[in-house]
Amino acid sequence: MNDITVFIYLMGFAAVFGMTCVYMFMMMRSTLNSFDRTPVKSYGDAMRPYKIPAPHPEMEGIKYGEELLVFNPEDQDDDDDDDGDIVVRA
Repeated sequence: MNDITVFIYLMGFAAVFGMTCVYMFMMMRSTLNSFDRTPVKSYGDAMRPYKIPAPHPEMEGIKYGEELLVFNPEDQDDDDDDDGDIVVRA
């Protein structure tokens, strides 16, 4: 590579680096300004985005925390222990 090619490459790199820094600065300034614009009147207003979402349409009428399915393997009477089982060991 000759000196002109290296110079053009470095100028392009400096331009991309500068634009990246300006973009980051502008986005942070915009974000901080949006925080300043939205006043929080109460704790409920601040926590509104974190509330539990509406239930799935098939879950209408089900209360939060209600047990939907119970599996108790001890209640099964037809358990046949080791009757004709094949044990494979590697």
